[in-house]
Parts: sequence; structure tokens; C-alpha cells
Amino acid sequence: MDASPGTGPPGRCCSPAGPAAAPPVPLPPTAARPPRHAQVRLPGGAFAMGDAFGEGYAADGETPVHTVELSPFTLDATPVTTAQFAAFAAATGYRTDAERAGSSAVFQLFVLAAPADVLGRSPAAPWWLDVRGADWRHPFGPLGDAEDLRDHPVVHISHTDALAYCRWAGRRLPTEAEWEYAARGPHAGRRFPWGDELRPGGRHRCRVWNGHFPDRPTGEDGWYATSPVRAYPPNGYGLYDVAGNVWEWCADRFDATWYGRSPRRDPRGPDAGERRVLRGGSYLCHASYCHRYRVAARIGNTPGSTSGNCGFRTAGPR
Repeated sequence: MDASPGTGPPGRCCSPAGPAAAPPVPLPPTAARPPRHAQVRLPGGAFAMGDAFGEGYAADGETPVHTVELSPFTLDATPVTTAQFAAFAAATGYRTDAERAGSSAVFQLFVLAAPADVLGRSPAAPWWLDVRGADWRHPFGPLGDAEDLRDHPVVHISHTDALAYCRWAGRRLPTEAEWEYAARGPHAGRRFPWGDELRPGGRHRCRVWNGHFPDRPTGEDGWYATSPVRAYPPNGYGLYDVAGNVWEWCADRFDATWYGRSPRRDPRGPDAGERRVLRGGSYLCHASYCHRYRVAARIGNTPGSTSGNCGFRTAGPR
């Protein structure tokens, strides 16, 4: 591991900030059945949550390490895919925050849009471009589509959009504690779901940036942006993509001081706060700049934010 602790890059380098959440959009009654979610049943129990290596960014609040006890729950084996989200949109007519806004954030090297459709750059992270016509159907801009990405994680999804999907599917977003417990698998104290080395034996185990960030990706693992949801081995619980590929929204509000006062039993995050938690890192993470693909890493963003590396997975009742 070649990263060191510190204040680190702001979370908006990973997922640019957008507006606060819009009011929930009512979903029409529909007879369409939600797509099947391959779920993993997790036993719950106690685990040590947080950064035991002292590698997290101070502003992210990955410490103190604290014991959490969780009730049993279920979690999707993979992030929600483009195909699954398409079924939701077709059944309900739902339009995402990015579709209603007319634009969303796309990484600079992957834009498929006319120059006139590039509306600006993020001041905090200039590799993020605001692209007119970018949304879950057009992940890189209006000159491309998601037809060949049906088994990839859906992206350009806001927290509001994820909640709407959950309402339709009879599911919910996982809490942050549930997410970390599940991502760690049946192992304590590891940096990654599989161990402490990013590439054990030289093997790629997750979809993160390969090459020089942010301008020279190598594609040495076969991908540049997202990968199919089962492209890499699962963790010890049978969960895929709990490191890298796309950031995943959790139910909790974000507070960098939360771990110091979090309840021990089934914590649900603070009661107030504008931002929501994202977990897991994405294909844009790289140790030279943002090593938030570690299992303890966390960021917060406004619930109306959308970008080409943000998706979600759903959880089931406790």
C-alpha cells in the first residue's frame, strides 16, 4: 500500500457535489415485477468498524475504530445494474435527477459529446466535466448509450433516485455499518475485502484506476471505466464490487465526527446533516491521489449529486 494518511483530497474529487435532494417523486402503481436481485443473507453480529491502519483522510472521519453489533440482513450480491434500473424506469416512467437537470458529471477522458454540450468543469476537480445529456442511459454523454453496459453498474444515480428504486423494488439502502460489515466479509481487520495487498500475486482484484491519474489510464485489467458487476472475484460473503467500480449510496447522513458517538447496536447515522454517505470507491480511485477503495473508506455528498461513477445496491429487512 503506497498511500499515507493526511487531510487528503476532498470527497468531491471522487464524486462532484450537486444540489440538495429534490422532493421524492411519486411512483405510479404498476403491475410490473421488480427484477430479481441476487441477495446474500448476512448473519449479523459484532465487528470492528473503522480504519485500523491509520491511513484514512482526517476529513472523512474513519476513526475511532469502534465495535458495532448488527442484526441479520440481506444485501444485493452486486450493485444494481443498468438492466435492472431500465426495468424500473420502464415500469414507472421514472426520470432521474440527471435527466430532469439535463446534465451530469462525466470524467474528462470518457466524454462522448459535442463540444457545445460540455457546459463546464468542476473547480475542485477539473477532470469532472458537466455534460449536457449525460445520464444513466448515456453514461458518457449524448453521443453514446448504455446498451452495451447492461451488466455494468448503473451510474449517474442520485441518493434520491436510489431511494425511488428501493421503494419500487421493496428494498432499502443499507446503513453505512451494514455496508462495511458486509464488505469486510468474514474477516477482521483487513485493508481490502481479500487482504492487505491491493494486487496479491500481481492479480487485479477490483476495478480501480490503472496508470497515471488523471490523464493516462492503461486499461491493463481490460477496462477503463466501469466493469461488468461480476468481473472480479467476490469477497468471503459472496459480494461483488465492494471495492472499486462505482461508489454506492448508503442510507446514513454523513458526519466526520459520527464514529465518536455512534451507537453500538444497529447504528443508522446522525439525525441531521445535508450530505449522505457513499462507500466503496470507484474506477477513478488511485493510490497517488485518492485511496478510498479501502474497506473503511467513506465520503459524503449532497443527495442530489450525480456522476458517472456513482450507483448503489439494495438491502433487505432486518
